[in-house]
Formats: sequence, structure tokens, C-alpha cells
Amino acid sequence: MKDISISSYRSSRSVAYPKKRPSPHGISKSHKTPLLGPPPTCRASSYSAKSAFLQQRQREAQITALRRQGVLLEEEYREDICLYMHEMERYTMSSSQSMDQQPEIRWHMRPCLVDFLVEIHFAFRLRPETLYLTLNIVDRYVSRRIVYIKHYQLVGCAALWIAAKFEDAKERVPTVQELAQICRETYDESAFIQMEGHVLATIQWTLGHPTAEAWLRLMCCDPFVEEDKVQHVARFLMEITLFYREFVKYAPSSIALGALTLARFLCGKPRRMFEEAIECREIVELLDNRLAKRVDDLSETLVRKYSYAFYSKAASVVLQFYLQGGRFSWHHIVPFPVTPTRSSVCGASTPMSDASDDFPLTPTSPVLFSSDPFSSSLSSDDDKENLPSVFEPVISKQRMEDPPDHYLPYEYLSLSRPALHNLNRSPRVTVVP
Repeated sequence: MKDISISSYRSSRSVAYPKKRPSPHGISKSHKTPLLGPPPTCRASSYSAKSAFLQQRQREAQITALRRQGVLLEEEYREDICLYMHEMERYTMSSSQSMDQQPEIRWHMRPCLVDFLVEIHFAFRLRPETLYLTLNIVDRYVSRRIVYIKHYQLVGCAALWIAAKFEDAKERVPTVQELAQICRETYDESAFIQMEGHVLATIQWTLGHPTAEAWLRLMCCDPFVEEDKVQHVARFLMEITLFYREFVKYAPSSIALGALTLARFLCGKPRRMFEEAIECREIVELLDNRLAKRVDDLSETLVRKYSYAFYSKAASVVLQFYLQGGRFSWHHIVPFPVTPTRSSVCGASTPMSDASDDFPLTPTSPVLFSSDPFSSSLSSDDDKENLPSVFEPVISKQRMEDPPDHYLPYEYLSLSRPALHNLNRSPRVTVVP
């Protein structure tokens, strides 16, 4: 009798409270009442997880912004990419000692060729990497082959043609007809094709040179993104290094780091002391000395290029700093205030104290600008290779007046330029109207 009552009770209870069917997904939800609050350990872990999530979201937003600008960055392969770039830049370096043995070409001719290439590069709106790869191809070819003055411009145009094909889009690569027109028909169209094949055979078709622009983009996106103004000033300083011999022996990574260090100083940013190496300090000192003593000798084409608002007027920032007598300083820009010491001589004392305590002196700000203007000796023994001589190839300066903005940049070369060896004058000739 007792068993029957229990079974009838269970059957009635199952009818009143039917058993739920199992979930088709195999997940059963618990309906237990949650606790009032997590333990302290869970609260700390949730805060750290939230901060890590916010940092990851910010990093992803920075990478997305960089990819929109054409900077592709993969965090997983970053170290391998940097190691490969270091290896390639050592393999594709040129030799300044071999370039010294050229029978006709001298180092004072290099600024004329670079000025010519910068103008063509700006006119066709090529990528920044194209200009650095062009000069690397020229230097490697000159390091291995004897080049005469009459072929110097042809080598530069062929190197620019090769670099544009390697780096830029097809519609922006200059044609052979445009190159021949720029050189005022000094060379035949077949000469550019023959020189292109000879240059590629000489450098063994090795074009994967890590440029200073590529290194700068890596440095400006990690550990944080640099401002556009700092990047433009650094690019202006890096292009200055293309003109002179003393920078040829340095690797592109050192050039980029030295230019970025000086650019951050000029823009009032703190230094990255953990990244500064010996070569970086040497490059900063060379740039600082050249700009302080010979800022007026900078290329007019380069200064005009970086005077636009698109480049944050980087040339104006650099020229204004050095024309006022500013110099780079390795010391801290804002030192810590000095604790005032008690003087032995009794001075102005406080009325509420019997002891004669002096008022603390106001800390003085450091002197950032040197009162010494430009040095009077503009020519030194270290710069003899840049002095003009009778073999100097020169670009015509007859058409260097400032064109209107709506004619830039492509119409900048509409009247074209004569060959480098047509005129035999100094590159700093002042044209009297």
C-alpha cells in the first residue's frame, strides 16, 4: 500500500512539472542564482583583461590606418622581416672607395645628378622608395663599372626607370620617349634600353634593397605611431643624405634612425635613447654640422618640394631652426630642477622664522640655441670632394623660377632640361633676370 502511494505521487508530480527536453545543441543551461559579486581575484583579472583588450583594439586601429596609407605590417613575422632586411641591406651596399677610383666622375657632380633625379621623381609622383632605390642602383653600378661624364645622366635615368618599374604602378612609370625628351634628345631611345640591360646585368638583377623609407615606416609605427610632421621632417633629412659622400657608407636603417632622431628633436619630441646606436649618433652629428654650416647650399628643388603643406612644410621647420643658430644637443632638453642649497651669508629671511633661510632660487631653463652664428669658414678639409671643378656636370638653372601651384607637379618638367654635361658651370649659379 505504501509503494502504490509513492508511485502515484511521483506520477502526479511529473504531470504537474513536466521534464524539459534536452537541448539539441547539447548545452544545458543552469538556472542557479548567481553570486552577489565576484571575488577580488576575478575583479583584478577582469580589469587586466579589459585593458589588454583595449590595447589590442587600439593596435588594430593603428595597423588599419597604416594599411590605408600603404604600409603593410604583420606582427607575427616582424622579427623575421627585420632580420631579412638587415641581411639584404648589407648585401646591396655600395663601396665609396671603389667610387673614388672613377677616372672622370667626382663627388661634387653627385649633387647635380641627385637634384635632377629628385625633380623627375617629384614630377612623375613616384613612390618615396623609388628615389632611394634609384640612388642605390647608381652607386652599385658606379662601384663596379667605369662611367664617363657623358654617360652619367644616362645611368641615372636608366636606374630611375628600373626602380620605377620595380616599385611603382605601371601607369606612373615614365616612358622612354619622356626620358629622352627630359634629356633634350641627348641620348637615343635605344640608349636607355641598352643601359637598362647593362645596369641590371652589373648588379646581378638584385633589386630587393631595403630603402631608408622602408625602415622609417617600420620605426614610425612601432611602438607607437609618429606624427605626420615628424615623419615629413625625417624624410626631408633622409633625402639630404643622398647628396653627399659621407653618408654613402652607412646602412639605410642607420640613416632612417638618425634622421628620425634629429626630426624628433626639431619637433620638440623626447628622444628614444634605447634605440640610439653609434652609427645613429654619427649620422646625427654629420647632419647637424652640415645644416649648421652650409644650410644655404641645400638643393633648391628639394627645399621647394618640402615647402608645401602636404609635407607639413618640413623644409621651413629645418631651415628656420638652423638659420636662427640652433644646434642639436645630446643633453636632456628639460633637466630636473636643482634643489636649492642654504647659503652661508644671511640674506632675505622669512619674518616667521628666526633662522636666516634664503629664498630658493628660481631654476633657469637650459639654453637650447647657441649664440654663436654660422661659422665663418664655409670650406673645410672634410668637404674637399664637394668643391666645384672644371669637369662638373650641371643642370640648367635658367628655368628655375617658381611656377604656379596649379602647374605642379607634372608640368614642372614641360620645358625639359638639358643634359648634365652640356654646361660646365657651378651648380650654384645665380641667374640674373
